[in-house]
Amino acid sequence: MNSLKVSDIYKNFGAETQPVEVLRGVSFEMAQGESLAITGPSGSGKSTLLHLIGTLERPSSGQIEINGADPFGLTEPQLARFRNRGIGFVFQDHHLLPQYSVWENVLIPTMAFKSYDGDAEKRARELLERVGLAHRLSHRPAELAGGERQRVAVARALINQPSLILCDEPTGNLDRATADGVSALLFELHQAEQNILIVVTHNLELASRFERRFELEAGRCAEV
Repeated sequence: MNSLKVSDIYKNFGAETQPVEVLRGVSFEMAQGESLAITGPSGSGKSTLLHLIGTLERPSSGQIEINGADPFGLTEPQLARFRNRGIGFVFQDHHLLPQYSVWENVLIPTMAFKSYDGDAEKRARELLERVGLAHRLSHRPAELAGGERQRVAVARALINQPSLILCDEPTGNLDRATADGVSALLFELHQAEQNILIVVTHNLELASRFERRFELEAGRCAEV
């Protein structure tokens, strides 16, 4: 059973003598199939919290457990494999590799630890069909519209069937209609995959569609 437990997380930046506290005692738990929106003013620590949950940064203190495991107890190579297999990321900027096709971009996470096989190709094709881009397999990112590039990023995030999907302002660079389409796609695939979905957003209308919503302010987190 997929699960996430965040326990009394603090994150400081800067010198030890004058640290800047970005997160101050953040705690919450999530179960398989749940979705959460995190809102708050700029600089409140939203992206930092997402990076900690995604194991891209380590907390100054506190603990994060993903599916009952402490990822920060792993060696760096083990952590990289854990992240690759168990966590999918969607950022505001799609971060697609411009020299590769849509098809290749979606498959890239399966190549990192030699998990690439015929099943990966089948899943990539199915995901691209589900995001409406089966006709764009050979196109490069520069040949796609913004919303199409973000849909490729969503498919790439899901390719390894991760238990946890983390999205940092996934619709921030999109116009209203395109943003609505990408949001609907995220929810549709979340329901189908039954992963844990966490989205950081300034869009309060989008945030209101989630089962749960947290607001971060001055490094502290409150459920609203």
